[in-house]
Amino acid sequence: MAQANAAAVTGTGTSAQWLARYNDSLMGVFGSPQRVLVRGAGALVWDADGKEYLDLLGGIAVNALGHAHPFVTSVIASQLTTLGHVSNFFTSPTQIALAEKLLELSVAPAGSKVFFANSGTEANEAAFKLARAHGKAHSPAGGPARTTILALDGAFHGRTMGALAMTAKQAYREPFEPMPGGVRHIAFNDIDALREAMDGTVAALILEPIQGEAGVRPLSTEYLLAARELSKAAGALLILDEVQTGVGRTGAWFASIAAGITPDAMTLAKGLGGGFPIGAIITFGEEPSQLLSAGQHGTTFGGNPAATAAALATLHVLETQDVLANVRAVSRLLADGLQKVDGVTDVRAFGLLIGFDLAQPVAAGVVTAALDAGFIINAPRPSTIRLAPPLNLSAQQAQSFLAALPALIQTAVAAHASEGA
Repeated sequence: MAQANAAAVTGTGTSAQWLARYNDSLMGVFGSPQRVLVRGAGALVWDADGKEYLDLLGGIAVNALGHAHPFVTSVIASQLTTLGHVSNFFTSPTQIALAEKLLELSVAPAGSKVFFANSGTEANEAAFKLARAHGKAHSPAGGPARTTILALDGAFHGRTMGALAMTAKQAYREPFEPMPGGVRHIAFNDIDALREAMDGTVAALILEPIQGEAGVRPLSTEYLLAARELSKAAGALLILDEVQTGVGRTGAWFASIAAGITPDAMTLAKGLGGGFPIGAIITFGEEPSQLLSAGQHGTTFGGNPAATAAALATLHVLETQDVLANVRAVSRLLADGLQKVDGVTDVRAFGLLIGFDLAQPVAAGVVTAALDAGFIINAPRPSTIRLAPPLNLSAQQAQSFLAALPALIQTAVAAHASEGA
């Protein structure tokens, strides 16, 4: 056992050895891992056999500054020498400072507040409870209960039960039904459908400004503006899930605020901690911020000193090193290059959250060919590739992928044709 633990610390052992141990010890909920990764630096990672990869997925939009960023890791290490965890019977300077920074960056009005969790799904669970608390507070005496939460077709809000109830993908939901009640899914980007659904039973509407898991699918600015207007008129909360799109991913601090929308609540996670687990919900204004009182919600690890220090360090680098300008520049480079690749039919680029469609349903084959060639990408749909690389990805690194992509598509198309023969 001591030898096995030492191997884990040093990363020694072949991929085959590690995968055999994985299959013997971990639940199979993720399927078979594609690689055993042991080291990273910036946008590069290396597997247990020493092969190098350009990480264009960033842990699914998590590693905002890539791997092992020296400033972020030094801040985390320094924080752990003082306080790592204290429970929420207490607070810490890093927790308070991070809440203040998020309120500043989100241009939150007076009375706004922050609650810290550990992940996006936990932030959305808090949003679910916020919606129900709002509904109870605003249900008319003797009238219909205001308990409905509206979500959109194609939505992904997480895997825990409340977040899963708001998620639209049936394959994720069906094994665990019945879901928590009161959630209704409506047509994506359809203002008329939203207007019809927004009745007196609706407590909240939850939206992703851009649906990442559905293939990088954006809501129009017109829809977001209508959502703000209609939810306000109906007395319902507007909750924006910026777990994937927030913290600079789209080239702005938050996709919704860049579109001119101020929600009643916004959920964050993924890139916020630069790879360290943390989630948050921001409530905008006094009324939403007073819906959950002492004892009505909580978390053991949420907002701990190490996680909030990691987030403060990440935000500091993003803000002081002009990383968002790099996001916009590299986004343009990738979007322009992808549009010129044979076999690519559509490109949707929002900063460094990019989806592009293929002429044939060979996305999984492209992912496999890319991995063999040293690139990590993702296929959220059979004909769609998603990129969500570190926000400090260089132009040279982006160009290396563009140069390789035509051959990757050709390899996947040929394999698809041979399978159908």
